[in-house]
Amino acid sequence: MTIYVGNLSFKATEQDLKEVFSEYGSVKRITLPMDRETGRMRGFAFVEMAEDEAEDKAITALDGAEWMGRQLRVNKARPRDDNRRGGF
Repeated sequence: MTIYVGNLSFKATEQDLKEVFSEYGSVKRITLPMDRETGRMRGFAFVEMAEDEAEDKAITALDGAEWMGRQLRVNKARPRDDNRRGGF
C-alpha cells in the first residue's frame, strides 16, 4: 500500500520525507511528482513503507501534523483512476 502526503511545503525534499517517515519504519520508495510545465514540485508525495503496520503508524501520527509550516494531509493513496484524465 502507498501513503499519500498532501499539502507539502514546496521546499520539502525526498530526503526530508525519508527522515520523517523513517521514524515509523523502513521506507521503500518516495515519489515527489513535478509539474511538467514549471518543473516545480506539485505539493504532494507518495511514500511506500516496507510494512503495513509502519504505514498505519505513520498515517496516524502525521495526518494533521504541522511540518515545514504546513498542516499535512496523510492517508492511504487511492488507486489512480485513468478515467479522470479523459483517457480512452
